[in-house]
Amino acid sequence: MTDFSKLHTDKLFINGEWREPLGTSSHPVINPATEEMICQVVEGSAEDVDIAVAAARSAFRKWRHTSADQRSALLNAIADGMEERKEDLIQAISQTLGCPAHITRWLHVDGPIYAMRYYAGRTSIMEETEKAAHSVLIREPIGVCGFITPWNYPLHQFVGKVAPALAAGCTMITKPSETTPLQDFVMAEIIEAAGVPAGVFNLIPGAGSVVGAELSSHPGIDMVSFTGSTRAGVEVAKAAAPTVKRVTQELGGKSPLIITPDADLKAAVRWGCEDVFINSGQTCTALTRMLVPAEHYEEAVEVAKQVAEEVAMGTDANAFMGPLSSARQLEIVRGYIKKGIEEGARLVTGGLDLPTELEKGFYVKPTVFADVHNDMAIAREEIFGPVTCLIPYKDIDEAVAIANDTEYGLSSGVWAKDAESAMPIVRRIEAGLCFVNGGEFNYDAPFGGYKRSGNGREFGEAGLGEFIELKSVQLPA
Repeated sequence: MTDFSKLHTDKLFINGEWREPLGTSSHPVINPATEEMICQVVEGSAEDVDIAVAAARSAFRKWRHTSADQRSALLNAIADGMEERKEDLIQAISQTLGCPAHITRWLHVDGPIYAMRYYAGRTSIMEETEKAAHSVLIREPIGVCGFITPWNYPLHQFVGKVAPALAAGCTMITKPSETTPLQDFVMAEIIEAAGVPAGVFNLIPGAGSVVGAELSSHPGIDMVSFTGSTRAGVEVAKAAAPTVKRVTQELGGKSPLIITPDADLKAAVRWGCEDVFINSGQTCTALTRMLVPAEHYEEAVEVAKQVAEEVAMGTDANAFMGPLSSARQLEIVRGYIKKGIEEGARLVTGGLDLPTELEKGFYVKPTVFADVHNDMAIAREEIFGPVTCLIPYKDIDEAVAIANDTEYGLSSGVWAKDAESAMPIVRRIEAGLCFVNGGEFNYDAPFGGYKRSGNGREFGEAGLGEFIELKSVQLPA
């Protein structure tokens, strides 16, 4: 098990140095499986952000002009460091989030390493030009960026922001969630060891109301990227508006999975349930509304019940689902389960009773609700726990209408006879991401939402584009 006492959790990383914060605040990091404190992590202040922004602005003047080859080499060196310290990254996430380590490896760490190397291979885009009649288009980095990352996929979102920003030639200040900050300290050490110049990357943990608010509003920051709740995203956008900085956001979701009448019902329901239960339901793209043909509804309910009751809980090598991330998150999820029962949904399995086999930890049983309709709170609001809702439909038109009857548009799914027959349905769903017949997340493709699920894209070349300013050079015709 990783010894996190060796991490610099009592310091900030600013301008290439581990330095004392100006304030004295800190907060505990809790292991949600044991309910015990792992360590204390320092909290930065608005004044610390000022210092980091000054360092990032100074570094940007030179960093923006580094060659694509230089930046590519540094990104690959960071990816090498991530490989070397993979176990530290796995334990940092597993012990603070609660996801079993054997799942954390492939769900939380392997993908971000791939994404870091992906962007190492895309730095040359910044040196390419395009012709547009008598004009030439050139690309330039947007500048100093502020990154606010979430607790549920902390390394995934860290890399989704930091890697393309480095590839483009931007400098940055990052703020991790107070719940899961440790992987950011590991990454700061990796970035430092890779030889990234001082001031290019800066780490300031702390409260969202302090550090996050300062990053969003600071006039020295040119772009802010936020991942979190829609409520908090609105506040970030408001804070950023007076300085007219670019804002990208990956926010909430209440995503549908449409299972067609000719689909393999058992395979579709099993995959849909496991999609919700993985990471203890704490996934923004989770397909928490399962839309099932009315004629197959009760069979689907039984399959969902079976899948939920098969789930092994805990953090050992046999576990599929760990605890929720915090006592607060447990209270929120239990509140929604109670609300679903009060609204008249049929509790098929799971519910409010805590798992008897686990003496400690913020656990909730995988929960399945049937007889749900789309105006219930459990069908409209993001629960962020292992709770799935089965909703019947009479035809595909109704299924699509139910799927789109939400303020969110982050993710979706269609399980049909085959991928070809799924595509006409995919085109009718209002969401930025769609999983067809169990398709997997792809780091080469853009990720982001419609409607109140945010704006902008992460990953793929579109993710790099968020950090680029296009300059149009008008030449003599």
